[in-house]
Amino acid sequence: MKRKDFLRSVGMGACACALAGLNRLSPGQVKNKPNVLFLFADDMTYEAVRALGCAEIETPNLDRLVRRGVTFTHAYNMGAWHGAVCVASRTMLNTGRFVWRAKELEPNLKAEGEAGRFWSQRMKAAGYETYMSGKWHVQGPKPDQIFDHVRDVRPGMPNQTKAGYNRPIEGQPDPWSPYDPKFEGFWKGGKHWSEVLGDHGVDFMNMAAMKDTPFFMYLAFNAPHDPRQSPKEYVDKYPPEQIKLPKNFLPEYPDKDAIGCSKSLRDEALAPFPRTPYAVKVNRQEYYAIITHMDTQVGRILDALEASGKADNTYIFFTADHGLAVGHHGLIGKQNMYDHSVRPPLFVVGPGIPKNKRIDTPVYLQDIMASALDVAGATAEPEHIEFKSLLPLIDGRRKQQYDAIYGAYMKLQRMVTLGDFKLIHYPKIDKIKVFDLKNDPLEMNDLATNPKYADKVGELKTALRKLQKEMGDELTIV
Repeated sequence: MKRKDFLRSVGMGACACALAGLNRLSPGQVKNKPNVLFLFADDMTYEAVRALGCAEIETPNLDRLVRRGVTFTHAYNMGAWHGAVCVASRTMLNTGRFVWRAKELEPNLKAEGEAGRFWSQRMKAAGYETYMSGKWHVQGPKPDQIFDHVRDVRPGMPNQTKAGYNRPIEGQPDPWSPYDPKFEGFWKGGKHWSEVLGDHGVDFMNMAAMKDTPFFMYLAFNAPHDPRQSPKEYVDKYPPEQIKLPKNFLPEYPDKDAIGCSKSLRDEALAPFPRTPYAVKVNRQEYYAIITHMDTQVGRILDALEASGKADNTYIFFTADHGLAVGHHGLIGKQNMYDHSVRPPLFVVGPGIPKNKRIDTPVYLQDIMASALDVAGATAEPEHIEFKSLLPLIDGRRKQQYDAIYGAYMKLQRMVTLGDFKLIHYPKIDKIKVFDLKNDPLEMNDLATNPKYADKVGELKTALRKLQKEMGDELTIV
């Protein structure tokens, strides 16, 4: 079915099919709905895709998605209320709430499940058979309570070991190996977790191929989160001496203690202080390797979708819960407001979706949830879903998704991106940084104290104040 015909059949032009109405859909309407495949990475920066310009990495299957659909080049995660940024990201994704309202909701997520408001429940109410495997990391209902078919539900990260921290140190033996199963991590249980998820994705496709009901598959990798482990042949693809050091490399981020990224933060403790070019290159080697290994599993799932005969009627969404620094700005983790850490890749492929198209309109990655509901004709009451569907941007019905992009990390960092400029505020030391993202995409030239940009700084402050009020941000307004 062509996308425009499907939209007409479910009334998606109005974009408001209530859950109660979905129960009255005929079997024929349900049968003809498009399927939704959601592929979710963990800790993957927007930079780490070959088709988008990273010549160092091999990602043939993600490149395949880029060629087959639309890439949102500026997708953002809104923030987090503690160091496990993925928890906030996934809570927003599965409930549709903006960051601080998601935080308020977190203690009551069981009630949210009882009300049927999780993403998977809304898809089920729209006539979808739902499948889940991989990382969950959301409080409240367990996946088997809100999905029809569930396989291995993984924790926030595979187990790390003491040997995996403060390494490598140049000139000293490395106590840890990214491909030795004795350290468990991704190999705990006997088979690499990415490969297990690939197996489950293929199994799910085989199950779905035998049925007429539309499917919603939520397949969540733990990769490329640390411990960044993959088979030796993948690690060997990336000799450290061939890895480029980020241009904005720093031995230490000068404000690391004030923004919560000190040596005591687990993510930052992975590499030694001060950072060295060698340590960063090895970390990036292992990061690229586990992404390429994950990409192989993505390929297996895509091949199974093709073999199922359902590919032409399936929307595919790929993203990650946030990005990662891996050596940019002297940082290793994701607990910062720089683009490398707040921006993941985001691809949309499916019926009627243009091929090999880039859209640079800023969006939130959680807009995928609203987009899938849009596809399903299951968009519900706006007070419960604050994110917006990407489909109007893709087909030209909307030119701008949000007035500005907001970011926050605990009470330690705030951010606003407005047009080509970004302001970062560090409340603990009342420090502001301002960057011209168009001319300085690596965020190296702070314009905050440049008199030429005084009016721009004032405009950004005003925009951040407005967003803080709209978001329910209780932190003192900048």
